[in-house]
Amino acid sequence: MRKADKIFIDNIHNILENGVWSENARPKYKDGKTANSKYITGAFAEYDLSKGEFPITTLRPIAIKSAIKELLWIYQEQTSDLAVLEEKYGVKYWSEWEVGDSGNIGLRYGATVKQHDIMGKLLDGLTKNPWNRRNIINLWQYADFEASEGLLPCAFMTMFDVRRVGEDIFLDATLTQRSNDMLVAHHINAMQYVALQMMIAKHFGWKIGKFFYFVNNLHIYDNQFDNAKELLSRTPSEKNPILKLNVPDGTNFFDIKPEDFELVDYEPVKPQLTFDLAI
Repeated sequence: MRKADKIFIDNIHNILENGVWSENARPKYKDGKTANSKYITGAFAEYDLSKGEFPITTLRPIAIKSAIKELLWIYQEQTSDLAVLEEKYGVKYWSEWEVGDSGNIGLRYGATVKQHDIMGKLLDGLTKNPWNRRNIINLWQYADFEASEGLLPCAFMTMFDVRRVGEDIFLDATLTQRSNDMLVAHHINAMQYVALQMMIAKHFGWKIGKFFYFVNNLHIYDNQFDNAKELLSRTPSEKNPILKLNVPDGTNFFDIKPEDFELVDYEPVKPQLTFDLAI
């Protein structure tokens, strides 16, 4: 069994069997009811991308194309304007987090990236000294939270390191996430930041290395338990899906497009499941 599928199955079992119940939960379902969840803390996984280990399950289809478009909205477009995401990229689901009738999600995500010139500083830092242990993306900016309403970032910090192995330089990345909806968003978030890691590696002409993924609160909502049992009953695909970025080494980070990515050998188990999202 592939590593990603085994980790997914083990995490579902762990949450259902050993998880504890949320208290004073903030999220709500569309009907207004409180979205309670069972959760575990301190979930960690490691994937060696250079060996074809990618953090995507085959137990259900994952919308990888939309996930990458969302990533580009944040780190290339550097905006929280929903019109950009919806009209340029065709991704609609972020409207659930619109702040009032503002047309945006507040000073969050892409707007935070622009406000603090996060990508400019990251790429500049990696250019000046790739071995500097300070190459970090941090979306958790209290000044931004005080300046506007909006969803606080879930995947909020990413750290980058390089390793020289023989003649090759490998780029490793560590994603830290405060909260993650295991069945819906786990592999979407992981693959988004793998895509970001790949874009940065291509920018510098490096190889992709290891991807480390830490989630502080990993949960399954109380209306998803039947879906969890369905996923556990499925047999993973024998294929090993791999994400490719089909651009030459040295391609500028901001010139990479969604269609440059290709997910090969991805044959997930169907049918797709439906989820009532907690907002």
